[in-house]
Amino acid sequence: MARFLAAAGVASRRAAELMIAAGRVRLNGAPVAHPASFVQPGDVVEVDGKAVDRPARTRLWRYHKPPGLVTTHRDPEGRPTVFANLPAGLPRVVSVGRLDLASEGLLLLTNDGALARRLELPSAGWKRRYRARVHGSVDERALAVLGRGISIGGMTYGPIEALLDARKGTNSWLSLSLCEGKNREVRRVLAHLGLTVTRLIRVAYGPFQLGNLPRGAVREVPPKVLREQLGAG
Repeated sequence: MARFLAAAGVASRRAAELMIAAGRVRLNGAPVAHPASFVQPGDVVEVDGKAVDRPARTRLWRYHKPPGLVTTHRDPEGRPTVFANLPAGLPRVVSVGRLDLASEGLLLLTNDGALARRLELPSAGWKRRYRARVHGSVDERALAVLGRGISIGGMTYGPIEALLDARKGTNSWLSLSLCEGKNREVRRVLAHLGLTVTRLIRVAYGPFQLGNLPRGAVREVPPKVLREQLGAG
């Protein structure tokens, strides 16, 4: 059942499990007791009393997230969200990972929650690539050390490829590549090096590029490309 709900784009698999535990999911009118319950053809699945459509074919979109939006469906602080600002006409989608409030750039969206979870895992081996504008004195030897991974305040971060692209006074542009993408990882690691991030742009996630996609725009990944990269569609 959890996998069915994730594939239907209702929520991530983990969030679906929590919905089931909270008694919000019913199968053919009866409460679902376990996330491993099977859904058969013809079964009726409801969440909060509303029927859930059967999963459509897997689809993926590139979205150029502007700064100032949080990557969530509902924000308890009332801040503007990514999903409230998407162009009209999209089905219900979930994001592949997140970008924090101040960050911008490529955010992948999909109607398949199970796929989103799979692509977020470091085991997928997909690199996230960023460009960061920083304020402070950049030590290229310290950047090179990040390639071996680093621990900060008890948190361990995996290898990060970091290169200095340009420097003008106390401001510099860096290129960074990493596979984990922990919460605010780039900002925390660079802060540890004495650098303040003043702009952070994700330019690629795995094989998918931001390219010249305008800020706030969404473009669907063609099914042929999706099949080639994911074996999906």
